[in-house]
Amino acid sequence: MIFIPQSIPDVILIKPTKITDERGYFAETFRKDLFEKEIGYKVDFLQDNESKSTKGVLRGLHYQIPPYMQAKLVRVISGSVLDVALDIRKSSPTFGKHVSAKLTEENMHQLFIPRGFAHGFVVLSDSATFSYKVDNQYATNYDKGIFYADKDLDIDWHFEEKDLKLSKKDLNQALFSDFNDNLD
Repeated sequence: MIFIPQSIPDVILIKPTKITDERGYFAETFRKDLFEKEIGYKVDFLQDNESKSTKGVLRGLHYQIPPYMQAKLVRVISGSVLDVALDIRKSSPTFGKHVSAKLTEENMHQLFIPRGFAHGFVVLSDSATFSYKVDNQYATNYDKGIFYADKDLDIDWHFEEKDLKLSKKDLNQALFSDFNDNLD
């Protein structure tokens, strides 16, 4: 596996090594000891989640507040998505900045998103199956979000507004200028 820090260095793109022959392929997608060595701290993933969505479905930007903050390791099983991580750590020099990466079935890239980030993705292909490991459980009362189309964030989701499909929850998230959670 190759670990590549992104423009926000705490967000890491991971490229698994893929061994291919006439039978198909084999790839190691997670190894705890190597992962912890490369990211620089211990993480204990305790829940795996998976979603399937159609083209134009946008999920996000979601995060959880203490004590249920989550680090995530995300990847695409089938299809392709544009994945976005937004730094919401007020003491961070990259507060309010985001990283985006195209994750596809073919490239097998993964993105590690540490605690203190809001996360979202949009499906680029006809459909996509999206998988993520988290290091803390989902807690409804600690679940929050930021409005995906906030002009202050300047996120290019690669779709016209009219072609996006969002939940009522995601259409009604708070603006970034109203963000007041302490995630440091």
